[in-house]
Amino acid sequence: MLKSALVILSGNAFSAVMLLARNLLVARLISVENYGIAATFGLALAVIEMTSTFGLQQQLVQDKRGNDPAFQAALQGFQLVRGILNAAILFLLAGPFASFMGVPQVTWAHQLIAVILVMNGCVHFDIYRLGRRMQYVPAAMAAILAPLAALAAIWPLHKIYGDYQVMLWSLIIQSACTALVSHLVAERPYQIRFDREVMRQSLRFGWPLLIDGLLLFAIFNGEKLIVGNAYGMEPLALFTMAVTLTLTPALVLQRSASSFFLPQLSVGTDRNRFDYLSTVTLQSHVMFGALLVATVVIGGGPFVELVLGPKYQPVLPLLNLLAVMQALKVMKGGAAIVSLAQARTANGMIANILRVATLPIAFAVALAGGDIITVIWIGIAGEFIGFVASLALLHRQVAFRLGPIGPALVLATVLLVVTALGAAGALPEFWPWVMLMLLLALPVTMAELRSYVMARVVTHHGD
Repeated sequence: MLKSALVILSGNAFSAVMLLARNLLVARLISVENYGIAATFGLALAVIEMTSTFGLQQQLVQDKRGNDPAFQAALQGFQLVRGILNAAILFLLAGPFASFMGVPQVTWAHQLIAVILVMNGCVHFDIYRLGRRMQYVPAAMAAILAPLAALAAIWPLHKIYGDYQVMLWSLIIQSACTALVSHLVAERPYQIRFDREVMRQSLRFGWPLLIDGLLLFAIFNGEKLIVGNAYGMEPLALFTMAVTLTLTPALVLQRSASSFFLPQLSVGTDRNRFDYLSTVTLQSHVMFGALLVATVVIGGGPFVELVLGPKYQPVLPLLNLLAVMQALKVMKGGAAIVSLAQARTANGMIANILRVATLPIAFAVALAGGDIITVIWIGIAGEFIGFVASLALLHRQVAFRLGPIGPALVLATVLLVVTALGAAGALPEFWPWVMLMLLLALPVTMAELRSYVMARVVTHHGD
């Protein structure tokens, strides 16, 4: 079990590090304005990908028929259809989107990246199916090799183009390699079936995830759209970099935890075991959020100064506040995983609706002349409301008792408040030490997580 967790975390972490290195290298090599244009490519992809998500990979893991070759082929067929339709939509919307972001001259580039969506539709689902047997090496290989190829291509692409096209072609290379590696590491031959009944089942399973995808796009990218439209390409570049530095570790933790805990929660277990694993899952996410904040507070400033240089110094005031916002996002993910294990896919959707409801307020503030810091504070408020709602929904939907995670939640909330107020200059300069003391005290409130980790360590050494 411990080995599986390490494979998941190392694969996701390496992938995230490579993609972060790619973004940092591109940012260092091209101008800030060109990096802002490059950021619009990721936004365009996210518009389509995250707003057309049916959770097919999760369905393959969660469904009892997940090992059936015919069922897998039907899901792969649906994924291919989805990729082709998404590509067509992105091609048609490329012009209006580029104009909205103030860069109509790169419409051709937004049309070209539609090919990425077709390649995403050709991914072999064996890398997800094998997770049912706690075999994560194939998925880790796909997660590692594609970003590595994308990073390796940056310097030659810079020599050829020297502008935003470096990111454009790197994204295409990454998607092509992901699809290729998924086929090379698969156990089964790649097959596709167009099964209307499976598609209908997938739509029933995935409609809350589809709505959640719309919401996640707004959560991950809503502020970027606001900044790009209201402030221009250079502020967008700076804001995107700050989000990248804080969101990347958040996504590594979230995806690794989902891959690790969801199969364990989804198998048939008695109620006591399910409650225990649910508590461990939630406590893990609280700990992950606190660690994320501490890492950014301690290392964020020196990292920006060392790696990105003077042109990205304006990023520094944004980092700690964005870390608080991303930590709340990580903590919220624990409840979503537990609910998904019980096929309660609406938890994340409802919680995220509350988060997205703050975006029009942020947009109005930006258009009225408010600064980016105010936009971030509104985002923090939205994430906190969504986090509280996700816990309330979990308690209501699956009768989960919140008592065992209460002390950890209180301590983590105090830690986040200290960080946010400290970043705003409302606390004495020694506030980071207070934050660290709270972080060290946090494991004391997590008896279930401690016992779970110790059991895995003892079992690992016993084997």
